[in-house]
Amino acid sequence: MTNWIIAIVSDVSLNTLTREVMSWRLRYAEGMDLVLDRVEVRVLGSLIEKDITTPEYYPLTLNALVNACNQKSNREPVVSWDDDTVAEGLDRLFDKKLVGRLTGGGNRVPKYSHRLQEVLNLGRREIAILCELMLRGPQTVGELRDRAGRMHRFSDTDEVQSSLVRLQEHTGGPLVIQLPRQPGQKEVRFAHLLSGEAEIPAATSDEPYERPMSAGNGLEARIEALESEVRELRELVSQMRSELGIS
Repeated sequence: MTNWIIAIVSDVSLNTLTREVMSWRLRYAEGMDLVLDRVEVRVLGSLIEKDITTPEYYPLTLNALVNACNQKSNREPVVSWDDDTVAEGLDRLFDKKLVGRLTGGGNRVPKYSHRLQEVLNLGRREIAILCELMLRGPQTVGELRDRAGRMHRFSDTDEVQSSLVRLQEHTGGPLVIQLPRQPGQKEVRFAHLLSGEAEIPAATSDEPYERPMSAGNGLEARIEALESEVRELRELVSQMRSELGIS
């Protein structure tokens, strides 16, 4: 009898906790404190990326996060921010409960982690696409498939498209938007809405990236992904040498 009563109480407590968590998520998803500036977007995107691609070095120190924000690969635009700029962005995100700060427990310096996936209740596919849009701005379905492939391997563009639809139909409101096709562009682009209304990028005279898929194009995409991973590994080694004081 006692075990039965404990089980009922546990179920009630779990249901209550579940409702509270969902309510908390929806408050953010509905836009409460979720309009981010460009520093906050880059900081969050970098944390998400490193969480997925290099989990063994995650959470990140401030120094590692500055390097992640400023890295030259997989970033648009490329920036050169100092520690204070990133730290101030972290403080704002911490106030919005979108990042966590880990101190003590053998950590010589604080380390930081993101909470965006938990707050928005996103799956692996959706967080990979949202992260890529945060780090590189508006992109086509084809670009998202290839570039976000380091975080989640999409089987085809249809899988990317269905993930974009889920982001557009998010419970708390759309998280991405399809931008109007601009003159000279063959494909539409998608942008995130974490900073409010998306800016429409300037029109370009051609469309260099989007091409009919073929065996050759697929090979080029894989080579580009491998080159990107090599650049990230080099930057990671440089970051580790810097933290260890190795010249």
